[in-house]
Amino acid sequence: MLFNALWQKLWLLFAVIWVVVAAIQVGSILAFSGEPDKALQPALYGIAVPAVAYLLVWGWNRWRSG
Repeated sequence: MLFNALWQKLWLLFAVIWVVVAAIQVGSILAFSGEPDKALQPALYGIAVPAVAYLLVWGWNRWRSG
């Protein structure tokens, strides 16, 4: 149970940092590039990478405990 709470806290920290950096990147692309299509890929990665990381660690945790 302690590990469960620990990995969730670490994932939350990772996710917040990842989303903030992705948002800064998307904002700078939109502000300086003028091409909104270039900002789509970092925006998708900003959402998808933390979700995939959570699913991988959650699956690993269930596999180890089960």
